[in-house]
Amino acid sequence: MYAAMMRTLAQTGNGWMTFKDASNKKCNQIGEGSRRAVHLSNLCTEIIEVTDHDETAVCNLGSINLARHMRDGRMDFEHLHATVHTAVRQLDRVIDLNYYPIESTRRSNARWRPVGLGIMGLQDVFFAMGWSFDSPLARHLSARIQEEIYYAALVASVQLAKERGAHPAFKETKAAQGILQYELWGVAPQDPARWDALKAEIKAHGLRNSLLLAIAPTATIASIAGCYECIEPQVSNLFKRETLSGEFLQINRYLVQALKARGLWTEQVRTDIKMAEGSIQGVAAIPDDLKEVYRTAWEIPMRALIDMAADRGAFLDQSQSLNLFMESPKIGPLSSMYFYAWKKGLKTTYYLRSRPATRIAKTTVDSQIPQPAADSKAVACSLENPEYCEACQ
Repeated sequence: MYAAMMRTLAQTGNGWMTFKDASNKKCNQIGEGSRRAVHLSNLCTEIIEVTDHDETAVCNLGSINLARHMRDGRMDFEHLHATVHTAVRQLDRVIDLNYYPIESTRRSNARWRPVGLGIMGLQDVFFAMGWSFDSPLARHLSARIQEEIYYAALVASVQLAKERGAHPAFKETKAAQGILQYELWGVAPQDPARWDALKAEIKAHGLRNSLLLAIAPTATIASIAGCYECIEPQVSNLFKRETLSGEFLQINRYLVQALKARGLWTEQVRTDIKMAEGSIQGVAAIPDDLKEVYRTAWEIPMRALIDMAADRGAFLDQSQSLNLFMESPKIGPLSSMYFYAWKKGLKTTYYLRSRPATRIAKTTVDSQIPQPAADSKAVACSLENPEYCEACQ
């Protein structure tokens, strides 16, 4: 059965995974003696909530653009705390104002009051810092950002509990027992004293929300906000965006700035990047230090993405839409990758991204440059070519 599942992943790329052991053991809604269970995630794999015959899980989502929290070349954590505080209060209010199509959703939301605050623009932060996505510095900052967001969200929820009361099921949660998410991962937080003080506040006043954080894919809102999606590395330095207004060729603005600063943004370099499908690894004119920073998701080891997700997970009470990338999926590497994710304690993974076997001809470069032949299969609606599907993208 496992081999059949890996084979399906390799063929379709539909890599949604919910590891039920981790999802249940680390769910705040399941306190000591509870008979409730997490049966599945939502489609995007970031929502991990209990369900039963009386309650249908729903969640209220929002995302913070990390790129807007940079100041003088560093992350402004004071600004980030303020944004989290505002966002949690707004999402909590949505629970009361929302429309519920069925009674079981209203009952669940009123009892648990879960919200899912996520992030986007993590890649922007690393580009602004001049760090490669999988560098030790980037990994450390990614974990710290998530820890600060978790802390700030809990503080905001305690304050709401003081003002409006804890959610009705608070006494059934792990938090009521003095257990927070990082302890379920066996991770020690920075500045334990502040966390101990927060635990005392939670014990005294409760939490307004049983769950607070979930990192959604943000594909549409990141595009609107002008940042990279959620926690993902860039897929390409050059890509085509299709909207109702037409097709637009977009290039990594951080890379352009770096090349301009060194006098390297030339017509030949632009052409070389186009011909290389947005990769700069084979462009001779670009220095190695820039090649390291501006690698794409296809050029970053998946172990690094999984390690960063695990670091982040210790301060994430729901889950994250973690895409994994493998250019040509095969059962052996797939099995190894997903076993590693499970061993690291991840609750879920999202899509398995693969690349089409064919490429579309470049229409914006010199016609004298040899190009690969266009193949109609590359633009047909096909699970093997999701990047070029003209029907659903």
